[in-house]
Amino acid sequence: MTKKSINRLSFISPDFPKQFKKLLGTAHLESLDVEGVVKEIINEVRLRGDDALLSYTNKFDSVAYQNINDVKVSKVDMRDAADALDPLVKDALQTSIDRVRAYHEKQKEMSTPDRSWSYEDLNGNEFGQIVKSMHTVGVYVPGGKAAYPSSIIMTVIPAIVAGVDKIVLTVPAPGGDLNPIILASAHLCGVDEMYKLGGAQAIAAMAYGTETVPRVDKIVGPGNIYVATAKKMVFGDVGIDMIAGPSEIVIVADKTTDVDWLVMDMFAQAEHDELAQSILISTDSVLLDAVESRIEERMSGMKRQQIIEASILHRGALIHVPSLEDAAEVVNQIAPEHVELAIDKAQEFVPSIRHAGAIFVGRFSAEVIGDYTAGPSHVLPTSGTARFASPLGVNDFQVRSSVIHCSARGAIELSRAAAIIAGEEGLEAHGQSAEYRFRG
Repeated sequence: MTKKSINRLSFISPDFPKQFKKLLGTAHLESLDVEGVVKEIINEVRLRGDDALLSYTNKFDSVAYQNINDVKVSKVDMRDAADALDPLVKDALQTSIDRVRAYHEKQKEMSTPDRSWSYEDLNGNEFGQIVKSMHTVGVYVPGGKAAYPSSIIMTVIPAIVAGVDKIVLTVPAPGGDLNPIILASAHLCGVDEMYKLGGAQAIAAMAYGTETVPRVDKIVGPGNIYVATAKKMVFGDVGIDMIAGPSEIVIVADKTTDVDWLVMDMFAQAEHDELAQSILISTDSVLLDAVESRIEERMSGMKRQQIIEASILHRGALIHVPSLEDAAEVVNQIAPEHVELAIDKAQEFVPSIRHAGAIFVGRFSAEVIGDYTAGPSHVLPTSGTARFASPLGVNDFQVRSSVIHCSARGAIELSRAAAIIAGEEGLEAHGQSAEYRFRG
C-alpha cells in the first residue's frame, strides 16, 4: 500500500458529515444495461421455458447441453460427493449444519411457541392466526471460480426447520462442472432438487416455472448484479429475501483487542470484493495508528491482495470518536450488516446498538464465526437496510393467515358497525353484505 493509505476520519472534524456520507456511498455499474439484459432473459424464460433456459445456460456457462435433463443434478451425485469428502471437511460442514439447525429450532420455539393462536370475545366470536410453512422455496448459490457451501447451509437449514416441503437449489456450473463440496453440502442439508443453472435465467425459472424447474414460493440466496436485478424484477410474482449489496463490517474497538485480530477482521470482509467495506471506530487514536501501520505491513502476501487493497483503500476507514456514545451514533447511522464490539464490557454496550444485522459481542466473537459456525444465518441486511430489515430466519419461510369466525350472536354488533363504515365510504354492496347478517 504505497500510493494511498486507508481513509482517516475524525468525528469532531467540521468535515466529518461530508466525508462520512461520501464513505458510505456505493458505486453503481451505470455502464452496463443490466436491467435491459435481465428483462429480456426473464421474458424469454417465462415464454419459452426449458428451451430458453437451455439456450442461456449454454451461452453463459460455456457448455453444450443437448437436453434440459443435463442441468439436473441427481441425489446420487450429491450423496457420492458427500461420501468422498475429506473426513475433516465433512465434519466441519456437519458442525455448521448442526449449529445452524439448533439455532433456528430455538428461534422457532421462542418466536412462535404455539405457532398458531386465537382468542374469543364476549360474544362468542373467535379470531386468530394460523402459521403455515411455505410449500416450495428456491435457493440460489453463486458458483464459478469459488464455492460457497456456507451459502447453502445458511439458507436451506432455516427453510427446513420452518417446515418447507421442497427445497430447489440452483447453482451455475461454468463448463458443466460443479465443485464436489457444493454437491456434498446439498446432500448433507437435505436439498430435494438441484439444477446446474445460474444468472437471471435461474431466477426466472424458479419464479415462473418451466417444464423442468418447479415454480417456487420464495427465492433466497446471494448473487451478482444480474441475479440481484432479476430478484428485484420478479418480486411480487414470487417472494424474495432481500436485494443484497456489498458485504460490510463495522468494528468498535479499544486497546483490549490485539491489533492483528482487528486487521484480519477487516481483511476478512475486504476480500469478498472491491466494494466490500471495513470500518474501524475507536476512542483510542494510538490504536488507530497501530492498525493503519499493520494494514500496510500485512497487506503484502495476502492471496487476495488486489481485492483487499482496493476495498480497504477506497471503501475502508479508521474513525476516531471522543466517546463510546459517539461510536454508537456512528454505528447506528451506518446500520451495518455486521458490527463487532471488540471492547471491554462489550455486553453493556449492546443496548446502544439500534441498527445492525448481526452483533458480535466481545473481542473473541469474530465475524467470521458468524459466517460459518455460530448458528444464526449469515444472510443479513446490507447497505443500511438493517434500519428496517432483519437476518434470514425461520419466520421468512412461514406465512400467516388471519382467522375470523363469527357466531350468530356476535356477528350482529360487528355487522352493524361494518355497515355504518361502509356507508361512509360509499360502498353500497359492502353495507348490504353486512346488513344481511343482522337483519336476517
